[in-house]
Amino acid sequence: MDGFTERDVVRYDGRTRHAVIDRVATEAPFEMRIGSTPIAVLMRTPGMELELATGFCLTEGILLHPDEIVGIEQLDGDRFVLHLAEGVTVDPEQFRRNTYTTSSCGVCGKASIDAVRVASRPLPDGPRIDQATVVALVSRLREVQHIFDATGGLHGAALVDPEGEVLASAEDVGRHNAVDKAIGARARVGWPLGEVILVISGRISFEIAQKAAVAGIPIVIGVSAASSLAVELADEVGLTVAGFVRDGGFVVYAGESRIVD
Repeated sequence: MDGFTERDVVRYDGRTRHAVIDRVATEAPFEMRIGSTPIAVLMRTPGMELELATGFCLTEGILLHPDEIVGIEQLDGDRFVLHLAEGVTVDPEQFRRNTYTTSSCGVCGKASIDAVRVASRPLPDGPRIDQATVVALVSRLREVQHIFDATGGLHGAALVDPEGEVLASAEDVGRHNAVDKAIGARARVGWPLGEVILVISGRISFEIAQKAAVAGIPIVIGVSAASSLAVELADEVGLTVAGFVRDGGFVVYAGESRIVD
């Protein structure tokens, strides 16, 4: 299975010491370039490079349509160049991040919150989902977290329809990378995304809310809490954010109109 490497480790169980082989989630840099200019370096789990690049460029406002990327080429090691469609031009210096982005922080290198407040796509009024569906969608995400089962060390993200069908999913050491991969995978099938729901395995940060809003996703559901800035952004753009989905309950932080009894 891709996404992990095997390492010799020492496991302690009470007073017992065992030398065993364990599976560790793979983390490696991913440098994206447009032409000769690097626009970002992400620390990510290798795999789904085209989907990651597509989702990243869409949710960061670098490109407006997935068809504007026609391919990705590995130059050497972890350096990749994006091939844009004929006639598509981008000034890479406009979007180049000042530092690398770690697997745990998606907004590092941004000068300010204003710099990451990319214009949101108009969000659809729906879908409207009931309480049981909110709880069930977290279980659907867990069912597709296969590398997490092997390592316990990756975040998961899935785009699902209101009936619970998983339309695209991804795992990554970075929760924002997992979101970009899932969005990129679905966007290459159909764009705009329509009335889909983003389900994530971790907390709902500002950047996760921003990525959903820019991609036109109306509902974000997370296993953990939402941050204050994510809630403020959700209120601003009309995004539904539900978190702490566990033990049959959850918290709606914004956009309760899409949750029905």
